[in-house]
Amino acid sequence: MEPGGGRMDFEFETMSGDLVDAIEATVNAELAHKRDVRVNVLPRDEAFAIPDLIRTKINLLPEGIAEIRTIEIVASTSRRMAEPTSRTRARSVSIRVTGYESKGRINKRIRLELVAPER
Repeated sequence: MEPGGGRMDFEFETMSGDLVDAIEATVNAELAHKRDVRVNVLPRDEAFAIPDLIRTKINLLPEGIAEIRTIEIVASTSRRMAEPTSRTRARSVSIRVTGYESKGRINKRIRLELVAPER
């Protein structure tokens, strides 16, 4: 990871330019909603007890990390999504996909950069 950029890893058998374009459009549509965001710092054991965090492979974090920072995005319905993160967030941004690649049979990676709003 680097300031203003990063990557998202997926488990897909195939990845096409059309799929990458659809992911980029969907992420930007969600960012445009400016949903409520809650940041929490949880003890490692408490974070590991949350099934949705385990689904995102939180178990791959090195054992030396005692606290897990999560960002919870509150959707317009009562459904919530929480993801572990170690980075700060920006409120008004969009993303631009800068590339995608295969990292193995089902492991695919999308590289992206943050795009600040024009002033």
